[in-house]
Amino acid sequence: MTNKALNVENLYIDIPLAEGVLHAVDGITLHVDRGETLCIVGESGCGKSLTSLAIMGLLPKAASRNMIALELGGIDILNYSQKQMSNIRGNKMAMIFQEPMTSLNPAYSIGNQLMEAILRHKNISRKDARDRAVELLQKVGIIDAVNRLRQFPHQLSGGLRQRVMIAMALMCSPDLIIADEPTTALDVTIQAQILSLLKDLQDDFGMGLLLITHDMGVVARMADRVAVMYAGQIVEQGSVHQLFDNPAHPYTRGLMRCIPVPGKVKRGEPLGTIPGMVPSLVGKFSGCRFDGRWSESVDNEPDPMLALEPISEKKYSYNVEGSVGHSVRFCCDQCLSNSKAKVSSTKVA
Repeated sequence: MTNKALNVENLYIDIPLAEGVLHAVDGITLHVDRGETLCIVGESGCGKSLTSLAIMGLLPKAASRNMIALELGGIDILNYSQKQMSNIRGNKMAMIFQEPMTSLNPAYSIGNQLMEAILRHKNISRKDARDRAVELLQKVGIIDAVNRLRQFPHQLSGGLRQRVMIAMALMCSPDLIIADEPTTALDVTIQAQILSLLKDLQDDFGMGLLLITHDMGVVARMADRVAVMYAGQIVEQGSVHQLFDNPAHPYTRGLMRCIPVPGKVKRGEPLGTIPGMVPSLVGKFSGCRFDGRWSESVDNEPDPMLALEPISEKKYSYNVEGSVGHSVRFCCDQCLSNSKAKVSSTKVA
């Protein structure tokens, strides 16, 4: 059995618009191991959510998806029909959306919606399905679970609805869960509870977790590995310690400057910012994707003294410090130059 819960290679997503084709996702490659949390982090509009929808097979009809490989638990699902994908979704992989009320039907009780997936995918009686729903509601911290099954979504608070969504995703014990900013709409206290709950459940079920967020604090708390996304590309990925200790791409370093780190940022000092806007991805792109976003503080940064080794057959892609687990991708010579890193002449696989 493969250790990879998910494997995606060279994913492209194009969306035709009146003014041209929007190249929303541009050749990203990622994987999630069983029991691992991969966080995709980046600004709004960088392609994080579209990536998750492409994996689930839920892209809008106008969007086109192209990739070399899409594997779930070692099984190739790239060319699955919609009928085959409907047998996978909710069963082998599940998704927790950002806003529960867009996923929970206000006309049906919590119990009906929890039981629907397991009755669809498993040969199980309604009594056993109901027992499973009660068990999972209790596991996600909802008390009086039996009575909650009879309630409707509008009768629950935002935190409880998000817990119901997590329980719904776990009903069939999937190999992979995709969580698209699952705590954005919640207050800080409930957010901490939900994140702790996800971590505990992942340990219990041994599932892979693909967590999409723009909050670097969530990344530091939850991630085993991190993929930094910018303008439709993954510009850097590696373990959470590698990215936080030795960020190689100027964009990643810009994100790090925006975080109030105890011991590094003094009280009262302004936090870093990334000026400018994400470039338009409509039409054929030319030039530097990070043009106009270089901060003055970049010039004042000490030389990170990072050594980059080129990756064979991937232009502007490098392994950082010789580690195959920590890679960085630039779009042009300007980005490479501003990284202040030393490039080795040796090519590596």
